[in-house]
Amino acid sequence: MRRYTLPAALTVALTGTLLTACGGADTDVPAPSGQGPLAGVCPGTVVIQTDWYATPERAAAYQLVGPDGKVDVKKGAYAGPLGDTGVNVEVRLGGPFLGGQPVPAQMYQDKSITLGFVPTDDAVAASAKFPVKAVFSSLDITPQIIMWDPATYPNVRTWKDVAATGAKVTHTEGKLYMDYLVSKGYVTKDQADSSFDGTPSRFVADKGRTMQQGYVSNEPFRWEHDVQGWKKPVKSLLIHDAGYEIYQHGWSVRAGELEKNRACLAKLVPLLQKAQADYMADPKPVNEAMVRIAETIPDGPPITLAGNEDAVGVMRRHNIVGNGADATLGDFDLKRVERVMGVVTPILKARGDTFKDGLKPEDIVTNEFVDKSIGLR
Repeated sequence: MRRYTLPAALTVALTGTLLTACGGADTDVPAPSGQGPLAGVCPGTVVIQTDWYATPERAAAYQLVGPDGKVDVKKGAYAGPLGDTGVNVEVRLGGPFLGGQPVPAQMYQDKSITLGFVPTDDAVAASAKFPVKAVFSSLDITPQIIMWDPATYPNVRTWKDVAATGAKVTHTEGKLYMDYLVSKGYVTKDQADSSFDGTPSRFVADKGRTMQQGYVSNEPFRWEHDVQGWKKPVKSLLIHDAGYEIYQHGWSVRAGELEKNRACLAKLVPLLQKAQADYMADPKPVNEAMVRIAETIPDGPPITLAGNEDAVGVMRRHNIVGNGADATLGDFDLKRVERVMGVVTPILKARGDTFKDGLKPEDIVTNEFVDKSIGLR
């Protein structure tokens, strides 16, 4: 069992026994003890709203609960005590569990949410109606990619090569990064195809003639090892390397509530940093828990232990999880955020979307609560 040593003698235990049998909704989460360094400082249950199912890119949230959390099938949640801090953590799945709502909108609809996963571009887009402020980033580089069949397109090596193929590039509707890629000439307007449904079906049916979106830590492994009718390697390019440098998972609060949550965040954010670092150091318990969550909550994407293990290695190799420009895990580079705003705001204007006038990086991110001594080793 790993114990957490934080400033001001804040020591937290964050594990337990492996999540064993989950035969349905299991919501018997013990009530907070009322004693511990977060009791009376943070909400009795710290609610974390993620943007998708339980996957390695989101594992820090599940690491907070540990591998013996309880699964609520109906709610789409995983919950348990946050070590001996005196509070519980409830991690909520996103995707269909949000009913089509973006995370910032969901955070304003459901005020029980303490932290929500919001990428930098979405924070800019939401700044007028649903302003949020990120206090921690569990991923330093977005894992988003465009991927293709190297047998069909052997000459694609850089972003400049994609447009020359003329291949359809399938993506889910509304992706701001696709507008960016088109604006840079990396993808033509005719190539951009917003019909991606999240499954391998079209890629397989087209025999690799289409390209598609994905996560470098997910789809390439699955397509090679698990997708019937394909099961061969694919290649990919990171959206980040095209100059679209968003922070994919900014753990965000409602901007107007940061002040009242300051005492909680000062103690909680270092735990978020530790959770991500500890997952990367010893991912197996939570990887197994995420498989069991997927087996319990139906209709989600296929999650396998082999895929989860591969994802950790991929995230290390590509610095998806990393210390950024310094030795700290989870902080924000404000100049980078400013660059993101510089590429996102023209896209939003072209779409006719509204966002806050005069928006600054400090309006959507802060490093105030990040412990500079915590990083990947």
